Amino acid sequence: MKCTKTLKLRVKDKHAAALGQQAKAVNFVWNYINELSSRAIKERGRFLSAFDIHPYTKGANKELGLHSQTLQCIAKEYVTRRVQFKKSRLNWRKSGGAKRSLGWIPINTGAAKWKYGQVFFNGHYYSVWDSYGLSQYQFRTASFNEDAQGRWYFNVVVEVDTQPSSGKASVGIDLGCKEAATDSNGDKVIGRQYRKLEQQLGIAQRANNKHRVKAIHAKIRNRRKDDLHKYSRQLVNNNAAIFVGNVNSLAMTKTKLAKSVLDAGWGMLKTMLEYKCAHAGVVFEEVNESYTTQTCSSCGDIPASSPKGRAGLRIREWTCSSCGATHDDRDINAAKNILAVGHGRLAVGIHLL
Repeated sequence: MKCTKTLKLRVKDKHAAALGQQAKAVNFVWNYINELSSRAIKERGRFLSAFDIHPYTKGANKELGLHSQTLQCIAKEYVTRRVQFKKSRLNWRKSGGAKRSLGWIPINTGAAKWKYGQVFFNGHYYSVWDSYGLSQYQFRTASFNEDAQGRWYFNVVVEVDTQPSSGKASVGIDLGCKEAATDSNGDKVIGRQYRKLEQQLGIAQRANNKHRVKAIHAKIRNRRKDDLHKYSRQLVNNNAAIFVGNVNSLAMTKTKLAKSVLDAGWGMLKTMLEYKCAHAGVVFEEVNESYTTQTCSSCGDIPASSPKGRAGLRIREWTCSSCGATHDDRDINAAKNILAVGHGRLAVGIHLL
């Protein structure tokens, strides 16, 4: 079976100036479409579709130095975001200033190719660090994207063969702050990557060293992503079913725990598990985690001795007053309960991935 996968490759810095010019042209087209759509809604009460926008931008690619299909991609993306955010006018894309928009150049299917060991697009060759062997893939949609440090990346969607997982076990995962994830086998992902470099970040911020601040933030992000990638890959390789608690991270970002919640990267871990499980034929499901911390995984009761409420967050070890079982780690106990809930859902059937 085939599945789609997005490959991300670093573009060599010598192409940054050329890509930057195209990104400014993309911003110009976006802002033009933004104004055009807003006026059509205000004056005629009509929401323009991507097909309606195409005649207004046709031929502009020659003057702006863009690929003709890039204009179509911009219009399609604009309409998609307008519907998503339910707004008649979206934010402007800024090409300069402290709050400038990061560079973005969309590429339609077949517009970019791999030729002579380089990415060929819009009449130009772009050198990349090819760590995937792009010559063996057929490019679908793609884009050039800039990060906060001014580095450019080539992101391309390709088709790959699925590799079924050989794992036969199942695992439950409890999401937390100090430990970003704890599974029912006792394995953990230590969170709070932000706090490990917090002192260095504070020094750079007080010195107004913007380049250093961006570099530290990038290091934090890369460390978090690397830990979650390794952990999620290990889970997918060793299991046939993975269950994770349906913790509401958006709601918790409005509490005093917001800093730790955002640093844990729960949404990133769920996304990684979702697409990796889909590629490997592994069952992945979010289950209701209510009372999983308070419930004893040995007897299934909620004893009076279990940790409850915010005051119980400091209780890491507890003994069940019903059956006498001792739980040395409350997170492992919660993960076991999440696994039990997942098995209960499998018994009645869940939707196919």
